[in-house]
Amino acid sequence: MTSRISASALLVSAVVALTGTSARSEEGMWLINRPPSETLSSRYDFTPDAAWLEHVQKSCVRMGRGGSGSLVSGNGLVMTNHHVGRGQLAKLSTPEWDILKNGFLARSRNEELKCPDLEVMILWEIEDVTGQVEEVTKGMSPSDAAKKRKEVIATITNNAKESSGLFCEVVKLYHGARFHLYKYKRFDDVRLVMAPESSVGAFGGDTDNFEYPRFCLDMCFFRIYEDRKPLQPEHYFQWSGKGTSKDELIFIAGHPARTQRLYTMAHLKFLRDVEYPSALRRIWRREVQLLNFSARSDEHARIASSSLLSHQNSRKAYTGMLGGLLDPAIMSDKARAESKLREAVKADSTYAAEWGDAWDEIAQAQAQYAEFHELDRVLRGRRGAFRGQLPGTAQGLVRYAEQIQKPNGERLPEYRESSLESTRLQLLSPAPIYPTLEIDALASGLRLMAETLGGDHPIVKTALKEMSPIDRARALVEGTQVGDVEFRKQLMAGGSATITATNDPMIRFAIAMEPEIDKLRERHEQEVDSVQTEAYAKVAAAKFAIEGESSYPDATFSLRLSYGTVKGYNDGNTHVPAFTDFAGLYDRFETRGGEPPFTLPERWVERRSALDLSTPYNFVSTADIIGGNSGSPVFNRNAEIVGLVFDGNIHCLVWNAAYTDRKARAVSVDSRGIIESLRKVYDANELVAELLAN
Repeated sequence: MTSRISASALLVSAVVALTGTSARSEEGMWLINRPPSETLSSRYDFTPDAAWLEHVQKSCVRMGRGGSGSLVSGNGLVMTNHHVGRGQLAKLSTPEWDILKNGFLARSRNEELKCPDLEVMILWEIEDVTGQVEEVTKGMSPSDAAKKRKEVIATITNNAKESSGLFCEVVKLYHGARFHLYKYKRFDDVRLVMAPESSVGAFGGDTDNFEYPRFCLDMCFFRIYEDRKPLQPEHYFQWSGKGTSKDELIFIAGHPARTQRLYTMAHLKFLRDVEYPSALRRIWRREVQLLNFSARSDEHARIASSSLLSHQNSRKAYTGMLGGLLDPAIMSDKARAESKLREAVKADSTYAAEWGDAWDEIAQAQAQYAEFHELDRVLRGRRGAFRGQLPGTAQGLVRYAEQIQKPNGERLPEYRESSLESTRLQLLSPAPIYPTLEIDALASGLRLMAETLGGDHPIVKTALKEMSPIDRARALVEGTQVGDVEFRKQLMAGGSATITATNDPMIRFAIAMEPEIDKLRERHEQEVDSVQTEAYAKVAAAKFAIEGESSYPDATFSLRLSYGTVKGYNDGNTHVPAFTDFAGLYDRFETRGGEPPFTLPERWVERRSALDLSTPYNFVSTADIIGGNSGSPVFNRNAEIVGLVFDGNIHCLVWNAAYTDRKARAVSVDSRGIIESLRKVYDANELVAELLAN
């Protein structure tokens, strides 16, 4: 009994140290069905009830595969960031009308533009299926458990889809300690309603990205259609009539992509020493290449702009995240917390037997991964050899034909029955493809492969076929029919036999590379992922023994609720106020001489006198966010919109590994600034009326 009490006391102190936050800290990306009710009640005299939580849950949307948004009218109007919608804006643009440059406003429903491949999802139901997953994997080795877990998850999602008609996925929480089934209403008829010009949506460009004060109108609006009519949602956020104020409690609900706050020291060191530096090298080189490509002509700049901005954003984000892991104070806090937690486990014989080896298992998995990390990232990474829409689509078509022949439980997640609609939407997208950009992207990927593995590596020889990277890329892009949607449909309809028989060079390239990719995927699952899933479940169990399940899991691109207050901060001897205004926007414009990236559209210059320059424009808060939260609604305790998340300041980039509210802040567009600009700059009175309708 004594040892159990002692271990508990040590665990409590370890948990406090692990978070690295004060008693007033507003840390947490909370599950929407498990909010921090006691904390909110004690600090702010507010307790979210079931009706409030359901309303918030069903008023939020997940935008495609990497952003957040919210329903803001009874006619299916969706608000998100300009940079979240940027990919669709680029796909809807033409050389004659560049939406990114000129903006867009539909003044009637007939003028709204249908997006080629955007899907929007609303989380409808949540079910804990941990017991179903754990029951079939008891006593298995990590690799066997991983295989069985994959099968049972596929069965759960498929059965759920068949019984509910909803899009279903099983979300791994606490790195494998819990599994929740999420059921979504899915919509793929989504149309563009309004977007400002990029120069105001991303005012300040890369210079001001992740900085504050900010002056961005980073917003755009889409509309969901169902059966060719605007969606009539059961739930949507109403607009606040007065906005927010300093020190007010606010909430953010969105889909944070990924955090590593529960990672062990060995895992964090792997990110610091291997993963992040490798990613930054790939991002830097591609950013420079895209800058050179863009400089060739205005049209080159137009078609490359989305990719360039994505790489610039990623470069700055990874630099900040790596900076956090290179901060001795942060790493020392993490090390002390882990040491205390491990000592607590060792102090109890039962705990030690059940969980004591978890940290060493994770360290061994990282050591294994280090042996093939670069090869894995080159062949399987998002910024590896398969750069460009054509190579990625060809790879997807080859996998589609192979995967749908397998039993559902043995398929890759995106090819299971529950996900096929989304996969087909992407593979059959009619979005424009630009051969010059495709050649540049694929040549870049092939050069990266050759430089990383060496020119004589068998994989490199298979990929290049005795050609230079640029010649091989040109031959593949110019010779393929994969850009033709009808050709893709024929390949998908014909299945594996048609894929195998085709002489299309891009498809043959994908077929040739797939065996090596399969080997790497299997190796990663057996040596890294399966081991870590089992080990992190043990680490989480140690925390649960003391905390119950009152803690929040790392971000997983699933819906989360954060809270905080609107608050400025001190940066050295300078106090940074919580709010900026339109006067500050024009001051920054004039101070920088209106030169890019501080250019304002002509209409903004002409209508300056019409604006109330004291209107709040952007603001910061202590609410806990990370990448993926872009486009999340900011709302008050009455669930009324007061802002729109679009960024964090440079100090919040450490939130990937650890939360701090000393200087770190989430950055949002103020709801009052949105209305002021819509009314007085864009004459979007119909849109304003829809937003303000009660």
